[in-house]
Amino acid sequence: MSTNAANTEDLAGREVLLAVTGGIAAFKAATVASRLVQRGCGVSVAMTSAARRFITPLTFRALTGRPVYTSIWRTENPADQQHLTLTERADVFIIAPATADIIGRIAAGLGDDLVSTLALSVASPVLLAPAMNTRMWENPIVQRNLSALCALGWQVVEPGEGWLACRTVGKGRMAEPEEIVERAVQIMRARV
Repeated sequence: MSTNAANTEDLAGREVLLAVTGGIAAFKAATVASRLVQRGCGVSVAMTSAARRFITPLTFRALTGRPVYTSIWRTENPADQQHLTLTERADVFIIAPATADIIGRIAAGLGDDLVSTLALSVASPVLLAPAMNTRMWENPIVQRNLSALCALGWQVVEPGEGWLACRTVGKGRMAEPEEIVERAVQIMRARV
């Protein structure tokens, strides 16, 4: 049996809520979604308006076979409180990329768009995959915000070092999709 066949469906019945925010690393989130689906997970995707400047909802709809959520105000079912129903069924909530903006807004308790509102209503474990410029990553304010979220039990897949979109080399590259998926798998398997 091939490696791919061995992994197929090993996470059947698990639900992942993937939030994609506005950074160049948003394209890696498509691979995260695809790998999770290949492992048998149901994957629902929520996107910020900034994320949609980097990658389209159609990409995620094709990869997951599900609607993509882009607004707290637009739902397929008007009676659906999507900021609650999406988080109720999630075994893990992944934010990838987790920009300095979303980290700061969540740490401040702000829920002014769909993704930040989902973060405020989540009951499952949360996995952040930060992605930003090195100076932003090293900024004490960003680190304080991350520490505040980690103190609440949220987990972080540390960014890597390498070539960044700002044409510099340093820490801030979003972790590779495989690393994010493996951390998410560990989190889901740890849940009873």
